[in-house]
Amino acid sequence: MAKHGDHPELPALVESLLMDDVHTVFLKADCPPRVKRGTIGELKLVEVEEQDDGNWDTLRIESLQEELVELAESNNHRSDCFLEINRKGCQVVQLGDLRIACAWPPFADAREITIVRPVAKLQITDYELDPRLIERLSNHHRGVFICGRPGSGKTTLAQAIAEYLDNDLGTMVKTMESPRDLQLADRITQYAPLEGDLEKTAEIIFLVRPDFVIFDEVRRARDFEIFADVRLAGVGLLGVTHANSALEAIQRLIGKVELGLVSQVLDTILHVEAGSIQQVLELRMTVKAPTGMQEELARPVIEVVEFPSGKITHEMFAFGSEIAVVPVEGASRRISPMKSLAKEALIQKIREWIGVESQIQILSDSSANIFVPSNMISTLVGRGGENIRQLQDELGGIALSVKSLDEMPEGMENPRNPYWEDKQDRRSKAGRAWEHQSRGSKGKGKRGRKGRR
Repeated sequence: MAKHGDHPELPALVESLLMDDVHTVFLKADCPPRVKRGTIGELKLVEVEEQDDGNWDTLRIESLQEELVELAESNNHRSDCFLEINRKGCQVVQLGDLRIACAWPPFADAREITIVRPVAKLQITDYELDPRLIERLSNHHRGVFICGRPGSGKTTLAQAIAEYLDNDLGTMVKTMESPRDLQLADRITQYAPLEGDLEKTAEIIFLVRPDFVIFDEVRRARDFEIFADVRLAGVGLLGVTHANSALEAIQRLIGKVELGLVSQVLDTILHVEAGSIQQVLELRMTVKAPTGMQEELARPVIEVVEFPSGKITHEMFAFGSEIAVVPVEGASRRISPMKSLAKEALIQKIREWIGVESQIQILSDSSANIFVPSNMISTLVGRGGENIRQLQDELGGIALSVKSLDEMPEGMENPRNPYWEDKQDRRSKAGRAWEHQSRGSKGKGKRGRKGRR
C-alpha cells in the first residue's frame, strides 16, 4: 500500500504547494490557497501568497479535480491509487501517500479540494516507550484505544504499532479503515467497508483469522459496537478514536457496551498529544464497595488505573439506573461518591416518582434529608416505608429522612418553582380566607342595616 512520500507525479501546481513540511493543502473556489505546515502538534495554517494569482475560480478547481481523478485511474496498476469514495457532491481519491477529498455543491457551498499527507512516518522505537507498555501492546488478547485530537499523531502511532506487530513479532495484522489511508507494509491487508458496511467487513475478517486488527477511526455509535463484537470474538484489537483525554475515550464506549463487558472489550487507552503519548490508562474489573460506600454494598466496579504507576484515578459502577464515573481522591480526603452523585440522582428520582421538585441536604457519606411539599411526604415514603427503602437501596444504602419544605434549615434555597407549591395548602388557606372575609362582610352588612332602622 501507500509508502511515505511516494505518489505519482502530480500537476505542477499541486506539487508546488506540497512543500516538505506541508501536512494539508486547502483549495477552495474564489479563495487563495492555504496550507497547514509544521510538525505534529505544531501545525500552523498559513496562506500561500505566491500562489494567489486571483484565478482560483470554480472552473479551475473542477479542472484540477478531474486531473487528479484521471491520475488515479491511469495508475490503477498501483495498489495505492484508487477512487475510494464517489458520491453525489463528494469524491475521495487515494493517490499514493496522499488522501484527496473533493467536494462541490450541493454538498458544499463551493468547490474545494483538500489534500492530506502524513507529516512523518515513525517506528515504535522512536517513541521511547516503557518496555512494560511494549510488552502490553504485544499481547494480542487485548483491546486498545489510541485517542487524541485531530492532528495529534494518533494514526502515526497506530502505523508504528501495526508494523512492530508485523515485522518484530511476526503476527498476522489486518486493518479496517474508511477511507484506507494508513501507510503500512504491503503484506498487511487493508479492508474498506464491504458494501459500505464495516460490520460486513468484520464478518470477513473473522474468516481470515488475524492475530491483530487495526480499526482506524472509531467514531459513530455503531463503530463502537462493531469494535466490541470483534474484540469479544477473541481478536486483538487496536482502535483509533477522537477524544480530548483517555477518560473521555472510555466514556464514549459506555452505553454501547454493558458495564460488565467494558474491561473485556477495552483494557488499555493511550492518549496522544503533539505526537507523543501523554497518558496510559488500563481498566480492571473487580467486585467491591465503591469508595465511600458501605462494605455490604459491594458490586462490580471497573477501576481506571494509571499505567505503569498503578494509581487508581476513577471508578465506574452502576449507580441507580445510571453508570457513574467517579474520581477517586487521595486516601486522606476519601470523598464519597455519594456526595458527588446522590443529590442529583435523588432529585431526578423524586421528580420521576411524585412529579415535584425537592431539595436535598447531604448530612454525611451515609445519610441525607429530603425536603418535599408536606402533602407529598406520605406518597414519597410509601406504604410501610416501601418507597423510601427502595430509594435507599438504589442509592447504595444511604439513610434518607423525608421532611417538609417548611423544615428546611436556614441558608437552603427554596426556589419559586410551581412544582414546589403545595396546592392543597393553598386551597385550604384560600378557602379559610374567603370564609373569614365573607363572615366579616355579613357582620358589617347587618350592623349597617340595624343602624338605618
